[in-house]
Amino acid sequence: MKRWLILGHRWLGIATGMFLATWVLSGLVMMYVPFPNLTEAARLAGLPPIAWDRVRLGPDAALKPLGLTRLPLALSLGMRGDAPVYRTILPTGELGTVSAETGAVLGPLSGAEALALVRARGGTGPNPSVTTIQRDQWTVTARYDPFRPFHVVAHDDSAGTERYVSQVTGAVVLETTRFVRGWNWLGSIPHWIYLTPLRARAELWRDVVLWISGIAVAGVLSGLVLGVWRLRLRRPYAMGVSPYRGVMRWHHLFGIVGGVALLGWVASGWLSMNPNRWFSGPSPTPAMRSAVMGEAPLPGLDALRTVAVSGPVEIRFTGIAGQVHAVATDADGRRHVEPPVAPQSLSTAAARILPGAQVVAAETLTAYDAYWYPHHETRVLPVLRVRFDDPAETSAYLDPETGEILMRLDRSGRANRWLFSAPHRFDFAILTRHRPAWDLVLWTLNGLGAGIALTGIVLGWRRLRRPAPSR
Repeated sequence: MKRWLILGHRWLGIATGMFLATWVLSGLVMMYVPFPNLTEAARLAGLPPIAWDRVRLGPDAALKPLGLTRLPLALSLGMRGDAPVYRTILPTGELGTVSAETGAVLGPLSGAEALALVRARGGTGPNPSVTTIQRDQWTVTARYDPFRPFHVVAHDDSAGTERYVSQVTGAVVLETTRFVRGWNWLGSIPHWIYLTPLRARAELWRDVVLWISGIAVAGVLSGLVLGVWRLRLRRPYAMGVSPYRGVMRWHHLFGIVGGVALLGWVASGWLSMNPNRWFSGPSPTPAMRSAVMGEAPLPGLDALRTVAVSGPVEIRFTGIAGQVHAVATDADGRRHVEPPVAPQSLSTAAARILPGAQVVAAETLTAYDAYWYPHHETRVLPVLRVRFDDPAETSAYLDPETGEILMRLDRSGRANRWLFSAPHRFDFAILTRHRPAWDLVLWTLNGLGAGIALTGIVLGWRRLRRPAPSR
């Protein structure tokens, strides 16, 4: 058994050693440089104020020719260039842009219009340029599918800024810089095996990552078992607690000290791919959102007049238990909701999230809990947490100011938090709220993991270079 364990660990390590080293080292980069995105604060800061003198149609009049009489799941008022527009979901299921001045459905944004839009936001150099793409390294995921294709505007500035403007909606959906793009080639891209031709085929990419990480789990687990088996504390070997010498000795000792952490990272990384679809996601389903909205009618032009005085750059329309609320947001992220969401309306709407289930507890959280917490992202407080008596023990977190469902959580989602997020990101409050404690722990454990992987690569290389025995 020991012989087979040694052989299995050796060849599994040779097969996955480079992946392990890459994952550990790229994880250090990802602690500080995330995958390119457009933060909500940056998105709002770049939006121009709504030109109210050109808003001549309310949502009811502008969207009625499209067959919309009820509030859709997504509806907002903002600017496209110098013209106010409604952005919504068309009856076809596609995203659409409708003029708030004439009610016309606007066609795709041209490259020249995209360039002018980005120039109006400021920060461009003397010679900005625009190219049109369907998909690239930074827009490879499915979340960008409704917005394709894109006009990519290169700012010609010192930071190498590029903004991606959706042809469909005319909105900026992504912003990257040379710094972020460069570091991601050492961070997220190798860590997630995010090569565009592979990642564009979502199921193939998922299978590849599952198989590689699954084999790596077997390699690390076999090494951990073997390492403990070969360790002697009470009756040491002649050279100490390990029977090995040189690089092999370092590999053994690194594995004893850091093997559990490395196993936790690799196993949780495998689980992050949701094998067999064991875990549900945190996003509320369309049915849940519709249940909260109720049969909310499209508002008229008068509904906009009460929020126009706050100088918003965007207005989103939400429905709570059949009543429409306008959420006006300014460039600094400050919100004004009209009419304000009444606690009773919010409670009534929340109770409808799961038909057939009863609310067993509802409380307003003014502090983060083990599931609703910030880590590399912003999370609002306070939130309303509602728990149901369904078999999955579902909970929902709602924004009490706007009534929107922020997150849903069932038994599988809670399991995913402790089986993936906790061992993979170490996002425990005691660490993340007391930086740099989190950094020190992660650097220490990553250093041990790197020691295991790099010494393993040296040993594997030596084994592969060993001449075959003569017969």
